[in-house]
Amino acid sequence: MTKHSLIPALALTLLAAPAFAGDAAKGESDFKKCKACHSIVADDGTAIVKGGKVGPNLYGVIGRQIGSLDGFNYGDSIKAAGADGSVWDEARLAIYVADPTAWLKEKTGDAKAKSKMAFKLTSGGEDMAAYLASVKPAQ
Repeated sequence: MTKHSLIPALALTLLAAPAFAGDAAKGESDFKKCKACHSIVADDGTAIVKGGKVGPNLYGVIGRQIGSLDGFNYGDSIKAAGADGSVWDEARLAIYVADPTAWLKEKTGDAKAKSKMAFKLTSGGEDMAAYLASVKPAQ
């Protein structure tokens, strides 16, 4: 196999692999880094994780339209990112938490886009996303 034929073979292997494999238990443990700004409160008011209110409630965030939680005052850039109807999925959220401003710039195409979320979760984003996917209404 030549070097050039290896690249497509590797790409096919990666595409055939499971799309996402975060560890929800690890993400739950790591959420302590997030609760200074975010809480996780079920629709019935049950506090799953008591936390701050600077950031939006993250209950049910996976599957939610980006920048759309009723009653939360989002910044213009995150609202623009969700204006096309895009929703948070695990992969998208994992990339976002690593560098929110860079993600917003890429998603919106606006070099001046910025995030109100200053924190960057440089590792474990897939675990955090898996945990947040687990805290949602029963379907």
